[in-house]
Amino acid sequence: MGVPADSEFARSLRSVGVDAAKLAALQSRCVQQHMALWQSTLTRQAGGEAAPAAEPERGDRRFSSAEWQRNPWFDYLRQSYLINSRLLLDWVDSSKAEPRAKARLRFIARQFADAMSPANFAATNPEVLKLALETQGESLARGIRQLAEDVHKGRISTTDESAFEVGKSLAATEGAVVFENELIQLIQYKPLTPTVFRRPLVMIPPCINKYYILDLQPENSFVRYALEQGHMVFMVSWRNITEGLGYFTWDDYIEIGVLKALEVARAIAGAEEVNALGFCVGGTMLGAALAVIAANGDKRVESATFLASMLDFSDTGDIALFIDEASVEAREAAIGGGGIMRGTDIAMAFSALRANDLVWSYVVNNYLKGKQPEALDLLYWNADSTNLPGPMYCWYVRNTYLENRLREPGKTTVLGVPVDFGKVAVPAYVLATREDHIVPWRTAYQTTQLLQGETRFVLGASGHVAGIVNPASKNRRSHWAGGKPTMDPEAWLAAATERPGSWWADWIQWLERFGGGNVKAPARLGNAQFNSIEPAPGRYVRHRIV
Repeated sequence: MGVPADSEFARSLRSVGVDAAKLAALQSRCVQQHMALWQSTLTRQAGGEAAPAAEPERGDRRFSSAEWQRNPWFDYLRQSYLINSRLLLDWVDSSKAEPRAKARLRFIARQFADAMSPANFAATNPEVLKLALETQGESLARGIRQLAEDVHKGRISTTDESAFEVGKSLAATEGAVVFENELIQLIQYKPLTPTVFRRPLVMIPPCINKYYILDLQPENSFVRYALEQGHMVFMVSWRNITEGLGYFTWDDYIEIGVLKALEVARAIAGAEEVNALGFCVGGTMLGAALAVIAANGDKRVESATFLASMLDFSDTGDIALFIDEASVEAREAAIGGGGIMRGTDIAMAFSALRANDLVWSYVVNNYLKGKQPEALDLLYWNADSTNLPGPMYCWYVRNTYLENRLREPGKTTVLGVPVDFGKVAVPAYVLATREDHIVPWRTAYQTTQLLQGETRFVLGASGHVAGIVNPASKNRRSHWAGGKPTMDPEAWLAAATERPGSWWADWIQWLERFGGGNVKAPARLGNAQFNSIEPAPGRYVRHRIV
């Protein structure tokens, strides 16, 4: 069943960079696998045993139920799908397209293959059919009702949202809003120790989601952990941008967001310096702010922590597939001068990066099986999206993902200052996570090569969120540390030591060096200049996109 080299089809394949000979070999292998599968199915049907012709990739849980293997015909459907999916992806890999085009083609092929899984359709999913029979169709009726509710909401429900409330079950660490402007509220948390480090810790969370990823429930709150270790903690809570606020720029986020938060925290703590922490895009903002500070000869920051952040955007994984000159120009024309980038659109793009886990699994669970999703705090937070102002978003995407200007000294300016990370001399703790699909760890590692000061790189297990929210008390997962500083992240990893448990304890030990000694914990939050405005978590974080 090969493709004749002189056929019109072969010439068409060559015109789009497809090697006809490789395709013929892939087709031949596919046919052999299908023949083996058919023989295996007949053998099982006759009462015999046969080895499977195809198995899911590691971590693929779509066919983990025994129902898929118990019935020979559903097992045939499962394996046939896996064989065909592998052919499609191997065909993409064998193409002669340039790397970026091939990566896009592979992403599209993966989306198509994931969508066409027999697990996603009631008639071809044995688990769904069995449940429908057991409930006399009630499971399907519940699923239809839940589908109607989600259509009204405009998004797929991924958790039981009734189980959580911001300010009570989430973001409940005691504190007060001690400053606010049009863009941020600054929260100061109540100390949990008799004495605190003199230098406060200011956290800059991502503005793409709410800050409380760092303050979920008491048992997994990063904020609470830092307080328990004697730090005076401040948190930036970003405004959820509405149409009337769509004029904010990247410079605004740095000036009246990051830099203002550092200034207020210094004033309240009565300290000359602060320790600063940025997570995800919050880390990128922190890096830009440090470049401005360094250029001005300001030494207000004693140390910096970058959690799953990028200053170098040379390899951003599948996110880069959404971004090219044409798409950025279109956004700039639409919202670059004012308007908003909707958080729901950003959330959909991120979900597409892991469609089986974040889309199709919930389609099956919610709509085909009629089950309620579990109550998970991480997924509640993930669904609590925030809008971004158009000018800020367009600047960010062009200067980072598209043109990667931040890493090049003087290629771009922030607040009129040429950005040069080589002038940033503060000690830095750089944390990446090994399975991060948003901030690839090797790219996050490049921060250690851009900054002038002493750096400590640590690699955590798991992904972008679960790898960060990994409480030290639970002693789960592991992390790698101690590798020799080098330009090659793989060489660093080869020399690093894997250590059991969370990276939190490693970080807190590192941060203690920059605390500035201990002072008596303040009896009140704020000071004469910056009074308490309202209890934490404040108004800004409670504003949800409807």
